[in-house]
Amino acid sequence: MAVPKKKVSKSRRDKRRTHHRLDPPAVVEDRHSGEYRRPHHIDLKTGMYKGRQVLAVKQRDQEEDEED
Repeated sequence: MAVPKKKVSKSRRDKRRTHHRLDPPAVVEDRHSGEYRRPHHIDLKTGMYKGRQVLAVKQRDQEEDEED
């Protein structure tokens, strides 16, 4: 059975745990639309990625009118 030979100090324990934190997600402001998005991800509001249209975006105005 593995048993520690010596007590681990608070300082050494805390140094080991410095990388256990949660980092906030990286967010950038889109140059064209001004919306916030994750870097290297598609802008879901416009469907653009690297200046190209890669996703067909549904029109929200028409959907809201149909529901009413």
